[in-house]
Amino acid sequence: MLLPRIGHLRSAARQTRVRKTVIAASAAILLCGPTAAVATAQPDPAPNLPAELVAAVARDLKISPEEYLRRADVAQQVAAFATTAQRQYPAVFAGSWLDDGGKAVVALAQGPGADEAQKAAESAGFEVRNVAKSESALRGEKSAFERWLEGQPAEVSALVRGAVIDTVNNSIAVRVDKVGLPMPSFIDPARVIVMAPPVAGEQATLPQASEIAGDARGVLAGGDGYASVAGRLSLRCSLGFNGTDRTGNIVNITAGHCNPDIPSAGNDNAARVHELNGDRLGNELGRFQKSVLGAQDYSIVRIADQSRERFANNEVRVPGAASVRIDGVATPVVGAPVCKSGSRTGFSCGVVNAVDQTVQVGERELTQAFSANICALPGDSGGPIVSGRLALGISSASSVADYPICEIPNLIGALTGNAPQLFAQPVHVVLSDNPGLRIRTE
Repeated sequence: MLLPRIGHLRSAARQTRVRKTVIAASAAILLCGPTAAVATAQPDPAPNLPAELVAAVARDLKISPEEYLRRADVAQQVAAFATTAQRQYPAVFAGSWLDDGGKAVVALAQGPGADEAQKAAESAGFEVRNVAKSESALRGEKSAFERWLEGQPAEVSALVRGAVIDTVNNSIAVRVDKVGLPMPSFIDPARVIVMAPPVAGEQATLPQASEIAGDARGVLAGGDGYASVAGRLSLRCSLGFNGTDRTGNIVNITAGHCNPDIPSAGNDNAARVHELNGDRLGNELGRFQKSVLGAQDYSIVRIADQSRERFANNEVRVPGAASVRIDGVATPVVGAPVCKSGSRTGFSCGVVNAVDQTVQVGERELTQAFSANICALPGDSGGPIVSGRLALGISSASSVADYPICEIPNLIGALTGNAPQLFAQPVHVVLSDNPGLRIRTE
């Protein structure tokens, strides 16, 4: 789990490391680069993006701001097509994604409806790739692998971190702790990926809430830091997306594990959310209205009346610049460009490499998650992930949360190909689970 910074109020500062398993299962995962395809959308002629976002896109993605917005738009076009194709052509649809050049690809197997599906995809401007297996067939292989794994001795099963549906390679990929594990014959040895279990956890010290009275400091946006407080326990996280609930209350959508007292959510004694002035507690901003931690990982913080105006915006923080203004909600798509904002590591970008995953985080499983090759560290939890100007997800878990700075795992990833992985809670799932909940778009 991408743990928030944790501390007992007024206790001496100390650090611990807690081993967590953060490995994906049941996903469409981009494990190596696909080939070129055809563009389908025109770039925004006037991106009007903050300079720091433009710099992050150039540094991390090596593309222009216009191309960043174009790819984000193409991803949503192919996501809409995939939703229809899964329903209309279930026997042949085999997935969709953006390739390394930002072109949309639709994979189709042979079977009833294949010609019709191909015409529909090509008329929409997408490249069609013919593959051997449909998504349905791949799901069957994944189920067969899971049944095989149940019959293996503990010393084998304990080293398998998950099987994924690798849509780009039209196969099943398996993540393991070390090489040389036995595998069933239908698993390609080239698709057995070694990934060591990540470590997470960090502690910090915060003063007593009753001792600090911080002054209001203007607009609060996604990615700004906050402290959640319950009794003498505090967690340090990042604000997510600003929104409104079904009764019109101003809320912020952040991570479930950022609530130090989940059972109290929605009650009079719910954990409080405080502004942070450096390492010191500031004003109380609100309280946890709802927190979910298990198959999902999100919290809805109801903002206090005195802070309503500070959250009445659709902004995501880009440090040192004007914020990104959110104008809609996106669906995760493999290959889509994304950027995250967090109070620990700031603003950085990457590419979605898996969607619809089950991620083992300690003793629980986070379902329907997506992941991207972005470094995030404790304190970034709860922060927003965007694609273009669209709200995409909430930072939830990381494969490199034990590193002190991102430069180290980023360098290791560049040398080995084992890039940092940020696992996220999709925003559209949160909205679906909470009718009337909305992300602010103005």
